[in-house]
Amino acid sequence: MVPGPVLFALYAYPPNALGYCGPADPGGLLGAAAGGDLHELAARAAAFTGGWPYLQLIAASNGIADPLDERVVDAYWVGSALLDAVPPAALARTGRGAAGPRGGAGPRAGADPGSIDAAASMGTAHHSFHVFAVYPWLGVLRSGREHPALTVLDRCRIRWGTVEAVDGDTVRVRNRMLGFGDSGLEMGAEQVEQMRYRADGVATVEDPAPGDCVSMHWDWVCERLTPARRRRLEVTTARNLAAVNGRPGPRSGIDVEPGR
Repeated sequence: MVPGPVLFALYAYPPNALGYCGPADPGGLLGAAAGGDLHELAARAAAFTGGWPYLQLIAASNGIADPLDERVVDAYWVGSALLDAVPPAALARTGRGAAGPRGGAGPRAGADPGSIDAAASMGTAHHSFHVFAVYPWLGVLRSGREHPALTVLDRCRIRWGTVEAVDGDTVRVRNRMLGFGDSGLEMGAEQVEQMRYRADGVATVEDPAPGDCVSMHWDWVCERLTPARRRRLEVTTARNLAAVNGRPGPRSGIDVEPGR
């Protein structure tokens, strides 16, 4: 299993490179991940004001001392049964606290506190909760302004897909995009996206090949997914989609061990 600080960096690098969250010098984050510098990565992780509070929350709710324990990081980005131990009231408080400036992409103001509380009552402490319930973009979308709200919601969530072709430092990945209709925010049609996996000789995934199942954040591949971890990501995303649409969803956790 990839060490927790490295796993965090693989997912946090794409929005950091775009200037949306985290400290300056995103290249240093990727370089530290490639070099396995866990001390440097831990120092940088705490500066991600959008994600760090959720790592602390998941760890505390499960009696785990280190927020960068690989089980905690895996639960936040992919999903696991660890999320089911997080009390809804604590998730709501964390979401409201993370909704301020530098919480992530988009306007500086977060979503309405009432809508965060409502989503937390049925949702789970996965990255998709922050994207769907805490960022203001779903409210923008509901107001009738689709662009760029739907695109940001889709690209900021952690996506999953299948590699179709490899071309230099990029891969083409088939995955499903988000849609918005009468029933709310939902999984939509398939698309094929050109995604990066390597920059300046540093790769997030070594030797990707057609048929690989991978996770993605913004325009980067983050890691390969086993079938079980892909299923966890699907289920956890579905739960938070249901939560922001005002209805119960599936339980977030299928297993706890991140390597399964």
